[in-house]
Amino acid sequence: MTATTANPDIRVPRRRELPLNVWDVPALAFLVLITAMILIPGVVAPYDPLAENLAPPLSGPSVAHPFGTDHLGRDLLSRVVAGTAATISGSFIAVLIGLVAGTALGLLAAYFGRAVDSVAGRIVDVLLSIPTLLLSITIIVALGFGTVNAAVAVGVSSVAVFARLARSEVLAVRHLPFVEAAEHMGAGHLRLLLRHILPNSYSAVLSLAALQFGTAILAIASLSFLGYGAQPPQPEWGLLISEGRNYINSHPTLVLFPSLAIVLAVMTFSRLAHLIRKKVG
Repeated sequence: MTATTANPDIRVPRRRELPLNVWDVPALAFLVLITAMILIPGVVAPYDPLAENLAPPLSGPSVAHPFGTDHLGRDLLSRVVAGTAATISGSFIAVLIGLVAGTALGLLAAYFGRAVDSVAGRIVDVLLSIPTLLLSITIIVALGFGTVNAAVAVGVSSVAVFARLARSEVLAVRHLPFVEAAEHMGAGHLRLLLRHILPNSYSAVLSLAALQFGTAILAIASLSFLGYGAQPPQPEWGLLISEGRNYINSHPTLVLFPSLAIVLAVMTFSRLAHLIRKKVG
């Protein structure tokens, strides 16, 4: 018989989990770099991203131009840094639209049920029945080209994802004893939704928002690559890949470095979603 069995008062100390693991540190470091490229791009970027330089066009990476230059002699590193704001801000707008609209739709559907749930379900079914890229392109054609319109289109296409998750989370909380107790004490619908149900069902939705940020980055870059997002000469990660694809055989770095920025950004926000889920879950 072990000591813990003989004496139930003895407790085996639980091993404390480290707040960060080996993958979290580079993710947070790159997140800080992204923030710097958005807030102080002039400090990170060595040249004007729109100015044609005296350097020969299509030159490879060098000390003066670490990422090389594009077909007009513009510094590629400066353009990647300047394109960060367009891609990340567009993704933020898209996630914000999907988060607010989707959470509100799922919250109302699960709380009121019946007719409201039926109408919300049909809206979600329609959004899910149309491929995301096709729906985004359709909305952009109606609104016009540009990064903001592309962000709105991506945000609308992501409403269904947030609505389904929010609905399932609210259904799990809706009939818990503390909610029913508040309802019997005379709490109105708005108070129940905002004070009792929403605070106890937001953790999974918040984690999805961070995960959806990576998806939004891919969607914004894809639309810009196809010509529906940012327009030349403004830099944007997807547009930089589109401009460099004509020279991919002779100068693959024109595609490599913007693509690497997208991959690292998506991996960073995916890891951030994991941290949020571990923190609030």
